[in-house]
Amino acid sequence: MMPLTMVKVGEHNTIKKVGGKEETRRFLENLGFVAGSIVTVVSVIGGNMIVNVKDSRVAIGKDMANKIMV
Repeated sequence: MMPLTMVKVGEHNTIKKVGGKEETRRFLENLGFVAGSIVTVVSVIGGNMIVNVKDSRVAIGKDMANKIMV
């Protein structure tokens, strides 16, 4: 298990766990980051990431990406 920030661009991974405070977890779950979902990193710019999750493209910061374990 590793944080989403360690994933290579274009690689498909399954989300194992979403960490952080309850408020942060709920926010990420509302964006589609739930355990069992497939996530693909589209691009990384300055530590910020654009990812595909549940047929949506989402931009998240490095701090949020570190809370998503794949």
